Amino acid sequence: MSIRVIIAGCLGLASPLLLAGTLPVPLDAKVVAERSQDDQERVYPMGSLRKISGSLRLEGKVESRGQVRSVTYELPAERTAREAFTSAREALQQDGGYPLFWCEKRDCGEASLWANEIFKNARLNGGDEQQAFILLRRSADEANTLVALYSVTAGNKRAYLHVEEFVAESPLGELLPTSATVMRELRDTGKLDYPDLAAPQPAWVTLLGRSLNLDSTLRLSLSGKQAEAWREQLVKAGVRGSRLETGTAPTEGLHLELIR
Repeated sequence: MSIRVIIAGCLGLASPLLLAGTLPVPLDAKVVAERSQDDQERVYPMGSLRKISGSLRLEGKVESRGQVRSVTYELPAERTAREAFTSAREALQQDGGYPLFWCEKRDCGEASLWANEIFKNARLNGGDEQQAFILLRRSADEANTLVALYSVTAGNKRAYLHVEEFVAESPLGELLPTSATVMRELRDTGKLDYPDLAAPQPAWVTLLGRSLNLDSTLRLSLSGKQAEAWREQLVKAGVRGSRLETGTAPTEGLHLELIR
């Protein structure tokens, strides 16, 4: 599987109206590194990076073997790393991906570890406050494909966006987002989309219940064929019923949206 791209203008990135399987490309950016590896062992963090006594410590991770394709872009001077990251993330999510782990700034841990230990790309060395990372899982028949985005502003003030696609050689199985990622996505975008979720699944009910209770002031609507069943299960998981309404948004799977 190759990295397929379309170039168009949308906040300087590929159009969010993507065809299945495409990846965003920064407009006017320069490719500074490109890799393609088959049968590669890959580890993607699901938490902040730290090094303790010389050993890399991961709060959580996805680990598998498969095919990796990556491109590192140097952004033009008029575009920021954050703008590139946001546009690429939005495009991928509209293309059917949902976040497993999303961090920004110091919540990601030490930027040098992302550059040197995770991506093994010295160009990505930057400040802890100038970084963002997201790991997305594609849905439906591409559920064994992960896409990682990492943006950073280096010490020389150059901004970079690293785009990486991983296709696992064996099924990835059930992977749940972190509660902090669910809440970050909800606050940032105002919605959550899980196209592969139809009827309530116990592990997801527990996760969403825990996540939504991180901020008990938020009210949400739930849409989907099984929206009422999801509402009932989330109430059983400890979410106040007064916070949840059933909605009518057309959707595959489960759609949650903030009630402003």
